[in-house]
Amino acid sequence: MSSPMDISVPNLEGVKISDQNGVPLASSPASPSNGPSEKFHVSVEVCLKPSSTARPDDVRKAVEQMLEKRSLSYVDGPIPVPNDDPFLMENVHRIRICDTDEWVKNHDILLFWQVKPIVHVFQLSEEGPCEELTGDGQLSSFNEWILPAKEFDGMWESLIYESGLKQRLLRYAASALLFTEKGVDPFLVSWNRIILLHGPPGTGKTSLCKALAQKLSIRFSSRYPQCQLIEVNAHSLFSKWFSESGKLVAKLFKKIQEMIEEENNLVFVLIDEVESLAAARKAALSGSEPSDSIRVVNALLTQMDKLKSSPNVIILTTSNITAAIDIAFVDRADIKAYVGPPTLQARYEILRSCLQELIRKGIISNIQGSSQYILSDYVTLKEKLKMHEIHEVQTTFHLCKQLAEAAEACEGLSGRTLRKLPFLAHAALDNPYCCDPNKLLNTMIDTARREHSELPD
Repeated sequence: MSSPMDISVPNLEGVKISDQNGVPLASSPASPSNGPSEKFHVSVEVCLKPSSTARPDDVRKAVEQMLEKRSLSYVDGPIPVPNDDPFLMENVHRIRICDTDEWVKNHDILLFWQVKPIVHVFQLSEEGPCEELTGDGQLSSFNEWILPAKEFDGMWESLIYESGLKQRLLRYAASALLFTEKGVDPFLVSWNRIILLHGPPGTGKTSLCKALAQKLSIRFSSRYPQCQLIEVNAHSLFSKWFSESGKLVAKLFKKIQEMIEEENNLVFVLIDEVESLAAARKAALSGSEPSDSIRVVNALLTQMDKLKSSPNVIILTTSNITAAIDIAFVDRADIKAYVGPPTLQARYEILRSCLQELIRKGIISNIQGSSQYILSDYVTLKEKLKMHEIHEVQTTFHLCKQLAEAAEACEGLSGRTLRKLPFLAHAALDNPYCCDPNKLLNTMIDTARREHSELPD
């Protein structure tokens, strides 16, 4: 008989049940009376080695059999490739448990019969971005990646936002692809497969779009074995020779149309700085720019509307200036999500992940007995502090307080700046080759305050 799998959930009621791609879609309680169809779906991503020539289905079956034999703790992160399985050892680079952050909070036990692992097998492309040259020898206005790309590996896990944002985007994409796949009448139920992320610079909007495309290319690989990402800078479409702008738009969408004609190809179109559409339209109306810019904007919107009939394309867009987004574009977006500066909890988790990496690489000394509290997640740490359950030595308690203090000192800093902070702090140490967590955290707090003082008014 299989041994129980320990899975933590905050409450057995209202837990998200996933579709066949492992994306949570609906809520339902978990109990024996619900039957086997009500199992919790947990995504398991299996990354193949570059040298592997194994069939994904064979690897998927082998991983499913491996999971049936093992007692696992379902929390986000890698699990070891079994060294007693020659097939998996030869072909698999990494196995990772994903998407448990939404319901793994307390320590309730979920038995093995309540869980169904959804295994996704993929191999990273190492080609990098493809930049085409225009007829005059200049670089094209867009880049192209084959997904999943090695360049974006781990990006999704590194991005930390308010609770539920990433899961919301995953669920939206699953519904958008499902509605189109099932042929839902768009005149009765309307959706455009367009996502708009807006907010101040440095909050990771573009990175989140790329990471989402990467994640979806993995999750839907059984339906779409080929995936591509085209990244466009909207500002670059408005050439200084306005007569060329229309040609740039036409070339871009001709390329996209060629891609989506292949039914097994899932295409993501990322358009950065969509506020450029509104800026170009207003400039033309005021007479400060040629009227060609209006035609370019209208051509872009028309071409995007044409993509609605294609089931295998999703448009991802970003804007740094919320108030400047073209209203005609805003109306087309299904999801309009604000991505602001990280909250206190998000700042803590970002810094925690930075420290974890520095400890793992041996840059920070791993003090015996203290690392588990340095690396505790924010919710667990606050609960233990509130319940006075920290029984370790005073040094450990002090380090925990320092990490929280560092997160508080970083209020107003972007996620991009937060990721730089440990490096800047380390570079400021008198002896960077002898680095303990206490000294680094003190320096991080000072560095954060200096970053604040250097911000423009």
